[in-house]
Amino acid sequence: MELELRHLRLLVAIVDAGSFTDAAIALGVSQASVSRGLAGLERALGVRVLYRTSRSITLTATGAQLVTRARQLLDEVDDLVREATSGHARLRLGHPWSALGRHTTGFQRRWATLYPDVELLLVRTNTPTGGLAEGACDLAVVRTAVDEKAYASTVVGVERRHLVLAADDPWARRRSVRLDEVRSRTVLVDRRTGTTSVELWPTGTPPRIEYTADVDDWLALIAAGDYVGITPESTGTQYARAGVVFLPLKDAPPIPVRVIWPRQDPHPSTQAAVALISEAYQK
Repeated sequence: MELELRHLRLLVAIVDAGSFTDAAIALGVSQASVSRGLAGLERALGVRVLYRTSRSITLTATGAQLVTRARQLLDEVDDLVREATSGHARLRLGHPWSALGRHTTGFQRRWATLYPDVELLLVRTNTPTGGLAEGACDLAVVRTAVDEKAYASTVVGVERRHLVLAADDPWARRRSVRLDEVRSRTVLVDRRTGTTSVELWPTGTPPRIEYTADVDDWLALIAAGDYVGITPESTGTQYARAGVVFLPLKDAPPIPVRVIWPRQDPHPSTQAAVALISEAYQK
């Protein structure tokens, strides 16, 4: 006999209920079925998992370990089933860094009002597709180019570029900085999802570029004073913090904001989400 999920559910029910009789009631089966199920579990494992007397049940050492792992496994299975059976009742919007920036909260509230039957989840996954390629979301907001053969996409808006500096940087009190001035600095870039490259300076000597892999690390290094960053204005909305300042970067090209989704079998709420995001960026 092989170990089955029903064996694990039965064991957890016995432990939680404290007796075979109460476990049978909780599971909606007979007490004899509970006894047979436990015997089947122990035969499948080849070890004893609990001791039973007329007054109590006691887990063996193996049984205690098994119950802990069984709870974790059953929770994961239940999550998997809910995810599969919820179908289109949940919409996961992925993003690598800053979601919709200043539009994020308004979009969430509008969605909840207009589509109360479809739960909206924001998922941050620091990959070029914002988690879409990894299956972490149903559609994603990105600010870099994507594979148009693999994903459908539309530009929903544009964002200005900002220069990010340590709060005590000599430039921090300025109202803005010119793109050409940044040539003298070391610019920190997220290698996977960053929107900055030497192509921003098509002629002349570009600034020195260093790399990181996460927005929190990026901000921490900039706050330390050795680097500056160039980022969409949305980053400042989502990650405003002490120790760094965000200044408009004059004469730098704006950054297109794209929503991407699978070409095959997109979520039914995709177009509704795209329309609402586009509406937010027009305000």
